[in-house]
Amino acid sequence: MIRPLGALQRVLTAAATTLAMTAAVSISLAVTVTSPANAAATPQPGPLTAPVMGWNSWNRFGCNIDENLIKATADAMVSTGLRDSGYTYVDIDDCWMAATRDSQGRLQPDPVRFPGGIAAIATYVHARGLKLGIYSSAGTATCQGLPASLDHEVTDAQTWASWGVDLLKYDNCNNQGRPALERYKAMGDALKATGRQIVYSLCNWGNDEPWIFGPNVGGSSWRTTDDINASWGSITSILDQQAGLEPFARKGFYNDPDMLEVGNGSLTQDENIAHFSLWALLSAPLLLGNDLRSVSSATLNILRNPDVIAVNRDWAGSQGRRVADTGDQEVWAKPMSDGSVAVALFNRGGGTATVATTAAALGLGGSSSYSTKNLWTGATATTTGALSASVPSHGVAMYRVTRAGTLSAAPAAGTYQVSDLSWVASSNGWGPVERDRANGEQAAGDGATLNIGGTTFTKGLGTHADSAVHVYLGRACRTFTAQVGVDNEVGANGSVRFQLYGDGKLLAYTGVKTGGQPPTRISASVGGYQNLELRVTDARNNGINYDHADWGSPTLVCGTPGTGSAASDRPWGTATNAWGPAERDMSNGEQAAADGSVITVSGISYPKGVGAHAAADITIPSAGCTRFTAVAGLDAEVAANGTGVTFSVLGDATTLYTSPTVAPGSSILLDVDITGRANIHLVVGSAGSIDYDHADWADARLLC
Repeated sequence: MIRPLGALQRVLTAAATTLAMTAAVSISLAVTVTSPANAAATPQPGPLTAPVMGWNSWNRFGCNIDENLIKATADAMVSTGLRDSGYTYVDIDDCWMAATRDSQGRLQPDPVRFPGGIAAIATYVHARGLKLGIYSSAGTATCQGLPASLDHEVTDAQTWASWGVDLLKYDNCNNQGRPALERYKAMGDALKATGRQIVYSLCNWGNDEPWIFGPNVGGSSWRTTDDINASWGSITSILDQQAGLEPFARKGFYNDPDMLEVGNGSLTQDENIAHFSLWALLSAPLLLGNDLRSVSSATLNILRNPDVIAVNRDWAGSQGRRVADTGDQEVWAKPMSDGSVAVALFNRGGGTATVATTAAALGLGGSSSYSTKNLWTGATATTTGALSASVPSHGVAMYRVTRAGTLSAAPAAGTYQVSDLSWVASSNGWGPVERDRANGEQAAGDGATLNIGGTTFTKGLGTHADSAVHVYLGRACRTFTAQVGVDNEVGANGSVRFQLYGDGKLLAYTGVKTGGQPPTRISASVGGYQNLELRVTDARNNGINYDHADWGSPTLVCGTPGTGSAASDRPWGTATNAWGPAERDMSNGEQAAADGSVITVSGISYPKGVGAHAAADITIPSAGCTRFTAVAGLDAEVAANGTGVTFSVLGDATTLYTSPTVAPGSSILLDVDITGRANIHLVVGSAGSIDYDHADWADARLLC
């Protein structure tokens, strides 16, 4: 059965409206096009398992490229051991193409620079266990004035696929002022239609918030800034612009702060190490930009560091982020899948300085001791929680920190206000975090009544971006709920984003909240986490003035400690869904697998969850588990459309919970006892027509 075109158009229109109103993302619909014969056996495109690693010609060579350089670089990647360290892409940037298209309208290689053609280069590269990347622009010409791909998307994508290209870097020059979403989606659809796995790297310099639209046009990564250059000022400026973008990276979809300049210009050894360490921590694509034909052993020792590369390749639920900033000294951290945290103690000042943090501030509170490993020296040590190092000017000290001692007692069963609990750590942009009052910026207790858009709260936290409150849960709590927003004391000013982290993993985040807006409810499943972090960041990179952010009635429900498990990470039994497959960690895109968007319910986005479409029934084995929790609602991509849905949880054949009809724009927090059930069924029913019934089990989690 094919849905009428009018219904599809209504869904697209609703999604576009949602994108304009909030940080929710628009729906992406797959298009089926016959693939070229030579690509028929190639695996279909899908999310990357880790950011790409490789080399790009632009930073060092600009337009001074030819096929001899590309071949020699491929050979050097093998001989230097870089390929074996994970660097597999050889990317040809601008200036590879001839000044005109051929008689059939196809791009053709410059006959002087690449007389053998790009297909021959691809064959050469592939024979060495490497992959080939190519460049174009979403405009009428490239940045160097050569033919580009605007309105030639299908032809160019098919040409690259026929040559054996594995990655496209797609620039933003000469774009004629046409909407970025339209231009980048056209190429994304064309790449998918080839049937070949071609990584799509968006390079629109951070314009038009590519971290919002990038995943929905097929992008695997998106540039967040203008071009980098081989200077300390450029590197630190770009690093500053990454703060606050961490919610938009997820496994398979990465923020890109541009290519590496390690080994270029007059960067010192300490600067090269800091640059590489921080880009690795950011889960950024690691694309070398130096001359590999004459690379020094000192540079190779940086680029091949296996411990630092492992930080980049590991995904445990969040990219690296800045957790402390005291001026010239900063702390950046990233959770690792083994439960440890990678941390960079960064000194951007002009002289050697001590940079310090604590395990609790890194999200590892609650242990009597910790083990550390220095990722640049290999030295190991133990600590009761303090971590510090003497760091050279423009340098980093980088560690992995792991719990190694006795854990603290978990909270007793009950319902708690976070303002009544002891915190393992807290930090705040101005003054201390306040309990049960707004942030007065100076001394403790100088704030007024918590007031978000005219709604007052007797309990809560008054903070000022950037801020964090760390609470030890001891795996015993199940759900968290709060009403969040900018305090009325700043009027219409301020712009912040609220984020929740469990053991450093991003659980949920809001859109941009500004002064005068009503409160937004943020809820999350926290079962199985040791630590919960309530974080507020500056949302628009415009400074933290007026960023007074309130957590109204932040409530934890706790019970018996257990191990948490995301429903999307567990094996599924039978799964039926009205349109397309039920999706893991994305909304329902109605067509092919993995064609959905970031799950967004009632103004809150969730990296984890199950995206369904009524009528749906998803079976998940649950033996040994005791609770199921989730935030259930219609995805924001359908806006105000639809008649609503019902959510039911069945244990084996018994109905354990059925919701009332959940209307568009609303949500419910589920906390269901599933003790003794071998399987649970997540069932979505419609309250009328199933049009627009994109139903999310956001942050769905089992406590076992």
